[in-house]
Amino acid sequence: MIIKDTYLDGVKIITPNLFKDSRGYFFESFKNNLFSKYGLPKNFQQDNEVRSKKNVLRGMHYQLKKPQGKLVRVVHGCIIDVAVDIRIGSPTFGKYFMMELSSKNKKMLYIPEGYAHGYIVTSDDSVVLYKCTNMYDPNDEYGIKWNDKSISIRWNYSKPILSDKDKELPLLKNQKFLPKF
Repeated sequence: MIIKDTYLDGVKIITPNLFKDSRGYFFESFKNNLFSKYGLPKNFQQDNEVRSKKNVLRGMHYQLKKPQGKLVRVVHGCIIDVAVDIRIGSPTFGKYFMMELSSKNKKMLYIPEGYAHGYIVTSDDSVVLYKCTNMYDPNDEYGIKWNDKSISIRWNYSKPILSDKDKELPLLKNQKFLPKF
């Protein structure tokens, strides 16, 4: 497993070692001692699986009282995954990191607590799995508008499919509750 830092503090790209043969393939998607060595969490509290169709954009979501670090991977299809630093006082506040995750490239992205997270599906459909460092609490949901000009995420999609809730999310400058650095 290869673990690389990105330009956002704590956001890491994880590339598993893939072992292929005539039967298929094998790889480790989580390894406690290696995660510990690289400062990644090793005690995840919840696993989620999400199926979505092409052009669905989920995000940009975050939690405050029970923040969730997320280890994201795609088991079917392809997405563009995005992490936004929303920690007040951070030198990279409002900056984002974006990368393609797919069932083909097998890469994973770790997004730490204190970041907003979202993705858009670029294949016909996708199945995304993510491990979370905290349990989901519906009373601790926050989000930022997907096309906030102050962040300027280059989604390359002008009309994604959004949930009604995501359509109504406020801009970053209008957030009343943000995590601290």
